[in-house]
Amino acid sequence: MGAGGGSGGRREPSLHQLRLFLVLAQELHFGRAAARVYVTQPAFSQQIRSLEQRLGVVLVERGGRSVRLTPAGRSVAEEARAVVDAMARLRQAAGRHVGAARGLLRIGSLGAEAAMPYAQAILAHLRGRHPDLEIEVRNLTFLDMFSTLLSGEVDAAFLRGPLPGGIQSLHLASEARVVCLSDDDPLADRDVLTLDQLAERTVVDMPPEVPRSWWNHLTVNPRPDGTRVRFGPVVRDTEAMVLAVTQGGAITFLPAAARRLYPRAGITYVDCPELGLSTAELAWLPDHRDEPAVSALREAAHQTVRQPGSTPADSAPDA
Repeated sequence: MGAGGGSGGRREPSLHQLRLFLVLAQELHFGRAAARVYVTQPAFSQQIRSLEQRLGVVLVERGGRSVRLTPAGRSVAEEARAVVDAMARLRQAAGRHVGAARGLLRIGSLGAEAAMPYAQAILAHLRGRHPDLEIEVRNLTFLDMFSTLLSGEVDAAFLRGPLPGGIQSLHLASEARVVCLSDDDPLADRDVLTLDQLAERTVVDMPPEVPRSWWNHLTVNPRPDGTRVRFGPVVRDTEAMVLAVTQGGAITFLPAAARRLYPRAGITYVDCPELGLSTAELAWLPDHRDEPAVSALREAAHQTVRQPGSTPADSAPDA
C-alpha cells in the first residue's frame, strides 16, 4: 500500500477537512460556512469536494449556496465530530506528559509581528519561565496567516485583526494606521490625509486566497460615501506591499509601526485618522488553549502585556 493508504489508494481525510465539514453541517450554506472560518467560498468548496473524493461518497446535496446533508453526510458528520474530539483529547493527554516546560511550541508571525516590543516581551518571559520549551517562530504571509493556525500547522500566532470566527485571542496592542505613498505622490508632503483625498488613488490588493472581508475592512472598502476602492497590484507579504508602493501607481495602509519596521527609500508614511486603529492579537484555536505549551504562552502574554486603563482578556470565538 502506498503512503496515501486508504481504500483503492485514496488518501485519508485531513483533520482540517473534517473541521470544515462540521462547520458546513451546522450552517448548511457554503457562503456562511466559508465566512465563519475566514476562507474564500471557492477554497472552502474545494476542500469539501476533496473530502468527498477521499471518502468516496457524496456528503452534501448542492442547490446553489444552500446544501442538505446526504445520508452518508449525516453519518460522516457524527464520526467527524468524534474524530475531532478524540484528537483534542489526544493532544491534551500528550501535553500532560510533556509538561508546559518541555516540547515544541510553533508560533506564527505575520510579517514582523514577532519583532514588536510586546511580542518580544512575551517570548522573553516565556523563555525565562520555561527554558526547556523549544520555541519555533514561523513567518506567515497574507496567504497563510489564518490557514496555518486553523489547520494546526502552528500552535498560536501573532496576527493583526480582525480575526476569523473559531479563533480565540488575547488583545496585545492598538495603534494608529497610516498611509504609505511614494515620495513623488503630490500628497506625500501632507501631515494628515483624509479618505476623500485618497479617493482617486489605487490601493495595493491581496491574492484571492486572502479573505476579502479582512482586506475590505483594512482598506475601508467601500468608503463611508459608498464608493468602492480601486485595487491594483497584488502582493502576498508586507515587504512586497511596500515595494509595490515604491514602484509608484499604488498606495497602501499599514500600522504606524511600519515607519520603524519598513523604512524604505522612495516612500513616505502619512497619518490618516479616518483609517482607525490596527489591533495586534495573539491567536490560538479553542481546542489548543489548554495544551501545556499554549497555556504557558497565554500566561506569559497575560503577565507581560498591560494596556493603559484595561486588563487584557481572552476573547471568545466569533459567533
